[in-house]
Amino acid sequence: MPLVISPPTQQAARLALGTASALGLGRFAYGLLLPEMRDDLRWSLGEAGAMSAANGFGYLLGALVTAGVVRRWGTAATFRGGMVLTALALAATAIGDDRLLLLVARFVAGAAGAAVFITGGVIASGIAARAASSTPITVYFAGTGLGIVFSGATIPPLGDHWSLAWAGLSVAAALAAVVSWTAARGGQEEPAATGSARVRLLWGIALAYLLFSAGYITYITFLSAYLADQQASLGQVVLTWTALGLAVVAAPALWSRPTAHWPGSRALTALLGLLAGGAALALTAPTPAVILISAIVYGATFMGVPAAVTALIKKNTPAAGWTATLAAFTTLFAAGQTAGPWLAGLVADHTTTDATLAWTAILCGSAALIAALPNRSRP
Repeated sequence: MPLVISPPTQQAARLALGTASALGLGRFAYGLLLPEMRDDLRWSLGEAGAMSAANGFGYLLGALVTAGVVRRWGTAATFRGGMVLTALALAATAIGDDRLLLLVARFVAGAAGAAVFITGGVIASGIAARAASSTPITVYFAGTGLGIVFSGATIPPLGDHWSLAWAGLSVAAALAAVVSWTAARGGQEEPAATGSARVRLLWGIALAYLLFSAGYITYITFLSAYLADQQASLGQVVLTWTALGLAVVAAPALWSRPTAHWPGSRALTALLGLLAGGAALALTAPTPAVILISAIVYGATFMGVPAAVTALIKKNTPAAGWTATLAAFTTLFAAGQTAGPWLAGLVADHTTTDATLAWTAILCGSAALIAALPNRSRP
């Protein structure tokens, strides 16, 4: 019997190329390229973290202005424009080794990525509302894994040719923009951005989300640097990153029902707890098998957190306020992502790259405890 995929899920799958490009290629692929860029450009871990922080700062400003851009141009146009700008920013990163140019390119990729992330989440929420299912939301966020799998399969074999790798990522991002173009439908396909943000009713979730954003990003930013310190082979690097990306793709099958049906923030708490445990696992015994399991647990959980938070926003706010509330939460998310890699990199410069994984475990574990507190939201 042939597998039948519903039209809403098909639309969400094409829309998922937004997170594949904005996050998988535009943000997380940098972690794979960091060791080669660090050696070639003679960066410290703090300087490498600052490059990621520039991307996070762009993400922060992008989150702040997205709601206004949507009110002027519409959700679909903002999504499409962000996709095109992401591809152009990745192409600019491939041009040369000027540090200012690289910082600007990473900043622009972050700003465009925020626009794609927010508007794609709003469109996916609209699809989910019409389909009476949370599957489109989890499918949308799972697209990040496609970008990670592509990066993990294509970047390590290029060795120290990091400029060529960035060029390849820009081509992939351009193709993603073309394929996802018609999935970002305008008109009545998504709620109007007329409401205000409703953060106070979700204050505990907001705080947990801030800690998560500062913690999760350091794992994937410094994973390749950690593997390099462990003398990992090319095959191990490819396998680890590919398995991580495939786990992200598989996450909707694991978390769609808990996200939709578990009461309160139980799904979010479980995701954060597993994420913290997965990061800590690699530190207990840094063997290839244990690191691989750690990467799989990480991949199966970290993009489930934004999906769970989006679902909580959808349940606790009126449809007209989704864009503003998502933008507010994405601003918190971006603030954490901006500070996290830079601070963790400074700590690692004075210790080892083990500190970056410990950073993830501690902050995400704390976020899990906060998310589990009672009275963190009300419908």
